[in-house]
Amino acid sequence: MSYRKPKVLVTRKLPDIIETRMMELFDCALNLDDRAMSKDELIAAAAETDVLVPTVTDRIDRDVIAAAGERLKLIASFGTGVDHIDFPSAKKRGIMVTNTPDVLTEDTADMTMALLLAVPRRLVEGERLVRSGAWTGWSPTGMLGHRIWGKRLGIIGMGRIGTAVARRARGFGVSIHYHNRNRVAPETEEALEATYWSSLDQMIAHMDIISVNCPHTPATFHLLNGRRLALMKPHAYVVNTSRGEVIDEDALVKALTQGRIGGVGLDVFENEPKINPKLLKAENAVLLPHMGSATIEGRVAMGEKVIINIKTFVDGHNPPDRVIETMF
Repeated sequence: MSYRKPKVLVTRKLPDIIETRMMELFDCALNLDDRAMSKDELIAAAAETDVLVPTVTDRIDRDVIAAAGERLKLIASFGTGVDHIDFPSAKKRGIMVTNTPDVLTEDTADMTMALLLAVPRRLVEGERLVRSGAWTGWSPTGMLGHRIWGKRLGIIGMGRIGTAVARRARGFGVSIHYHNRNRVAPETEEALEATYWSSLDQMIAHMDIISVNCPHTPATFHLLNGRRLALMKPHAYVVNTSRGEVIDEDALVKALTQGRIGGVGLDVFENEPKINPKLLKAENAVLLPHMGSATIEGRVAMGEKVIINIKTFVDGHNPPDRVIETMF
């Protein structure tokens, strides 16, 4: 691979500036019409390329990796999450995996904060009311929601994004609580005035808002299940900008439609792009099309990381964003 341009296949349309640079550096096959590739197409592509650049919606499973033969050496994923890649199979075949961490933290935290405001204050409901023509003017009891000032926010997953959410929420007078695999540094807790809960169940039972910011791994699948949702206060809200699989969506829909929680703000779904019809009908659900990281700046930064990872690998060095087993 050192004496020729590596064959790089990109599964989806990327920003023009990134595709142009890739074409300059690599023997690059692009997906200009941005049509999602089928499993058969991914299998065929894996067998004919040196570097595969999938996105988080491409399932790079055991069958795709098995079809790769000896040629595929790097899966340079365009995205932070790697739960769409069968990492054990890739490792067994000697295929390195990289991702694009750190560049989406602020964008995702912004979107989380937007949902934290939108759901309790019923912003989307109000917007729909105005557009419908049914709004008759201000009244003392019209469109009453809940203030977030003084409320308790429970963050599940106090990594980069969870910490960025906490920083923003502090500015709105929200008290910060968190549950994490490991307790954060004392200086971080002090700066955020954050309270650590070793018991997720106990934290959930005391919170007014739950924000899901942990990655999807086997250990976090349905972490917020029916039993834990039943612990929530009836006026409490759930916001998820992480991965849909972290929440048992069927249990969430039941809790929502039965009035056992106050509302939800979701940017991700368990079976996306399919959405539970009951969620679509729920007035107290703000639903977004997985757009938490959808900024021009973020997408370009992701592409630049992909290029650096590929170039570093091709030059015989260890890519800066290599995924390791302990991330799972």
